[in-house]
Amino acid sequence: MSGEHELRTYVAELHVHTVVSPCAAAEMIPPLIVREALANGINLIAITDHNSSANVGAVQKAAEGTSLSVLPGMELQTREEVHLLCLFDALAELETWQALVDERLPPLENSIEYFGEQFVVDETGEFIRRETQLLCTSADIPLKEAVERVLKIGGMAIPAHVNRKAFSLISTLGFVPPNLPIDALELSGHTNPSWAYEKLPQLRDYPLIQNGDVHRLDEFMGVNVFRLAAPTIPELRLALHNQRGRSLAIRHSMN
Repeated sequence: MSGEHELRTYVAELHVHTVVSPCAAAEMIPPLIVREALANGINLIAITDHNSSANVGAVQKAAEGTSLSVLPGMELQTREEVHLLCLFDALAELETWQALVDERLPPLENSIEYFGEQFVVDETGEFIRRETQLLCTSADIPLKEAVERVLKIGGMAIPAHVNRKAFSLISTLGFVPPNLPIDALELSGHTNPSWAYEKLPQLRDYPLIQNGDVHRLDEFMGVNVFRLAAPTIPELRLALHNQRGRSLAIRHSMN
């Protein structure tokens, strides 16, 4: 855990896809992601492709020498078809998580015609290979096990876009399980916390973050304003719970 160091402001977008996600636009390559984030005043992002970590290292390399910090992550689709943001400090931790996910993904090949391309690229955006494993599917990992394993590796698990009508915790289960060891819930960009609290009162029991679920460059929001000593998982956890001077504010909300 970080000590009482000088705090800095981090404007964060913690749900960003690259071209390995079949639903992402072709423009979602590392140098353009970095450029667009910085142009929007964002200095902390998490790369969270569907069931894949293949392009995380490339985005981190593309961000070297800039003010942008890049957290390794993934958007897991659980057995229940709940989308779960899995965030880590180190690429090695994400690779440990990826190995487990790979064991639990069904052995199905991606259909380019139906789902779209899944490109693995380098830090310049140059093509390396196609990912042939079907990524738009559920891994055979129950939600509770997924959260617990992410925590054991050293990461943070945040159910994604909980206000949406598909692939969300509430639309799938109908509620937030009371003993699920999560640190926050994510709202999608097309709402605001006041509306969400009114429509879904149970959200009041959890810290909220809000992201654009970025599949296109024009979907960056950058509304999460953290005060942190460093852009790390322990610091984010302190901020989400307003501990030791760390904090989070959502600076504006979408209508």
